[in-house]
Amino acid sequence: MTNAFPPDPPADCALCPRLHQFRLDTARDHPDWYNGAVGSFGDPNARLLIIGLAPGLRGANRTGRPFTGDFAGDLLYETLCDFGFATGTYKADPNDGLKLVDCMITNAVRCVPPQNKPTGAEINTCRDFLTSRIEALTNLKAIVVLGRIAHETLLRTFGIKLKAHPFAHQARHDLENGLAMFDSYHCSRYNTNTGRLTTEMFRAVFEDVRAAID
Repeated sequence: MTNAFPPDPPADCALCPRLHQFRLDTARDHPDWYNGAVGSFGDPNARLLIIGLAPGLRGANRTGRPFTGDFAGDLLYETLCDFGFATGTYKADPNDGLKLVDCMITNAVRCVPPQNKPTGAEINTCRDFLTSRIEALTNLKAIVVLGRIAHETLLRTFGIKLKAHPFAHQARHDLENGLAMFDSYHCSRYNTNTGRLTTEMFRAVFEDVRAAID
């Protein structure tokens, strides 16, 4: 799984032309936003890694920190605080002083995609950064994947066949490399508004994670 990529791309990453151009276009309309490839956030000694899909246009693409500035972060960071994976108060601002404990957050795709839909080629290109991020977490024991794309990206990162571990909310998959993968529906506003994901369902995933790590 080893490669020469760093765990996080440079902010001005241009490996995916469509995503690079979308960031440039967005920067013209919102020059005060971050508008770059978003790096990982959290504890470099973490036993838990959380993988989302991609930065939100008005969330991480605006603030520069994963899951910061949109509804998904409200639910995620509140849950992490409740289960001891974060300290401080989340204020949707990268300068709010929030710290992750034994936990790191990253995305399968590090740049905001138009309509929140990265292409297969973009997901594949960004996978090298995910590979390096995982390799850098030498204490890693568990990974929470938020949504099917993150789930499938992680399996492909390890060269594991998708049919060996089908996605299902709150499913636990003990992978061949000794890591435990936990599935969750993405904590997006759409999923919570439609009832596909409730707060109780989301918390249940982290109850399982906490028990597995401890």
